[in-house]
Amino acid sequence: MDIPRIFNITESAHRIHNPFTPEKFATLGAALRMTPGTRILDLASGSGEMLCTWARDYGITGTGIDMSQLFNQQAQQRAQELKVADRVTFIHGDAAGYVADEKCGVAACVGATWIGGGVAGTLELLNQSLVPGGILLIGEPYWRKEPETEAVAQHCFASSVSDFLTLPGLVASFGELGYDMVEMVLADREGWDRYEAAKWLTMRRWLEANPGDELAVEIRETLNTAPVRHVTWVREYLGWGVFALMAR
Repeated sequence: MDIPRIFNITESAHRIHNPFTPEKFATLGAALRMTPGTRILDLASGSGEMLCTWARDYGITGTGIDMSQLFNQQAQQRAQELKVADRVTFIHGDAAGYVADEKCGVAACVGATWIGGGVAGTLELLNQSLVPGGILLIGEPYWRKEPETEAVAQHCFASSVSDFLTLPGLVASFGELGYDMVEMVLADREGWDRYEAAKWLTMRRWLEANPGDELAVEIRETLNTAPVRHVTWVREYLGWGVFALMAR
């Protein structure tokens, strides 16, 4: 069980697998007003940066689930590095359909709502692990500027303009699904730069070390086009944020 190999390659040096910076995660953690011992479930937890730093800074406990063997190993190493391995656990597995044995005060899916078939399905899944009155965290893209054409949308990791909502449309959709939005922290262009640009150096170093690999041609083509795509389209059109929700 693993994610497609290309993501394990291009994001192998990432601690955060979305457009957030460490400062944004610290802001979000403080905004949630968590008390020490708050239990968190993080579905598609990546390399574990959110759980590990929040365990260090806010005294939470938690469990992360991720399908990437590499990212899960990195999460365990990060927990050891920050001396929080007694408070956070990382499981290599499929987050889709995962329900915690013990209910949590915070249930999160930060940037992987495909595990539930979209926002609505992911919220439904997270709710199964949440204590009454708990907080749901959803990380989701939105259109900072709505694309004029389908071609522009496809430059921004979408198959169609309809794949994402505008920020007002996304926030309104939470209410339509029966939730109050009680906090939000939005990525900025610097966050997008760190997320995307970090891949470029990783790809270049990987290509130098693996010229004959079966993925070398694909990664070379990606590196040829990714910087221009990012500065032309992604920075201009695509936003991303983490939204804290509570059921009405």
